[in-house]
Amino acid sequence: MKIGFDNEKYLRIQSEHIKERIAQFDGKLYLELGGKLFDDHHASRVLPGFKPDSKLRMFGQLRDSIEIVIVISAEDIEKNKIRADLGITYDEDVLRLREEFMSRGFMVGSVVLTHYDGQRTADQFRHRLERMDIKSYIHYPIDGYPHNVDLIASDEGFGKNDYVETERPLVIVTAPGPGSGKMATCLSQLYNENKRGIRAGYAKFETFPVWNLPLKHPVNIAYEAATADLNDVNMIDPFHLEAYDKIAVNYNRDIEIFPVLNALFEGIYGENPYKSPTDMGVNMVGFCISNDEVCCQASRDEIIRRYYAATNKMVNGADNENEVNKIRILFNQAKITTADRRVTVAANEMRQQTGHTSAAMELEDGTIITAKSSPLLGCSAALLLNVTKHLAHIGHEVKLIPQSMIEPIQKTKIEYLGGKNPRLHTDEVLVALSVLSQHDENCRLALAQLPQLRNCQVHSTVILSEVDHKIFKKLGCNLTCDPVKKK
Repeated sequence: MKIGFDNEKYLRIQSEHIKERIAQFDGKLYLELGGKLFDDHHASRVLPGFKPDSKLRMFGQLRDSIEIVIVISAEDIEKNKIRADLGITYDEDVLRLREEFMSRGFMVGSVVLTHYDGQRTADQFRHRLERMDIKSYIHYPIDGYPHNVDLIASDEGFGKNDYVETERPLVIVTAPGPGSGKMATCLSQLYNENKRGIRAGYAKFETFPVWNLPLKHPVNIAYEAATADLNDVNMIDPFHLEAYDKIAVNYNRDIEIFPVLNALFEGIYGENPYKSPTDMGVNMVGFCISNDEVCCQASRDEIIRRYYAATNKMVNGADNENEVNKIRILFNQAKITTADRRVTVAANEMRQQTGHTSAAMELEDGTIITAKSSPLLGCSAALLLNVTKHLAHIGHEVKLIPQSMIEPIQKTKIEYLGGKNPRLHTDEVLVALSVLSQHDENCRLALAQLPQLRNCQVHSTVILSEVDHKIFKKLGCNLTCDPVKKK
């Protein structure tokens, strides 16, 4: 795919900028981390060239100066809150994140339990941490937070919280998900560091929206599409405009909370070192776009993908009509329709021509390959065969998997496993190819093409099974489906 982002420049200037921010204070900076530290696939999709682990690599250059604090809300533990993308509870994700960070050589100093009000499950989790020799601290609810500034910035507010002991100059504060209390944890530490004679700093590291791109730039619109379920809205930062007479983009929640943060900073330090919410950020992504049109096109594709994801959820029973309607409005702002996604058009044209459910894939060179369902294969399984044959220069008429092999698999699925759909899924086709590849050169060549499918665009005219979704995800394909259930 065409590259639109200079990843090496990003690694260099982002780390330098964070070092500069640390130096502005007494050599101590609490950095609230928004979004994902690793596996940031949204950023890599809208900024082609941005590596999913770029932030982790960038922080790797500062590894010896970094300490990570993981925050979790006691209320989320009590509710047994699930992280939707991984299907695990927030407390389990704390342990997963800790292992991930430590396996990459980062120091994880402690875990902070916020919103603690005597929850029994939080006590159990803290005992579990203790048995694992993991330091933990308690932060309490504060009446009137975040608006009751006099109480918050006092010994009865932040002063009641445990002081989190840290060793290193850069403390990254992260969490399993939103609403965990990261910002409050940072501000509580500023208050308690100040009591100890240390003027620590606070900054926020969020990739999106990109503050120095236009408000309606496709990259920023794509962020709104990605957070449509949270009802986030990109806005011109009015505080930045007033202070510097310069336009900067932020989002509604940070702008709304800034007057409160301003009062809290004044309560802690007597003054606020920042004149706007944009000032608090350290994001340098906007300076590393090397080809704006490539990023614009990638972002338009992402908006369309988000639309299909939202409509698929709605068809499957989710109450997310507002999310779908918001993305439709974003379509107008970006001046796009679903017809701007080439594989969507190709898959639907195939369906209209054949009368069968169909799928299409756009390869790296722009070639589009299509397939339809048959009595033997689902459309996604047929697509994988057609694509790998094309890439391996195998004639379309060649049958990689003989019917004599497919039929016994179908019989097992229906007669012995109680299935209703006899057609082979993508995983079953790949297993069959793997078995045959021991003695069939064409099958071996076809399998060898799978790495070339990474970042390719795929569309299906029906919502695919969970199995097919997972296979395309593992192959690194960007899949969308028409909001139509299989009959």
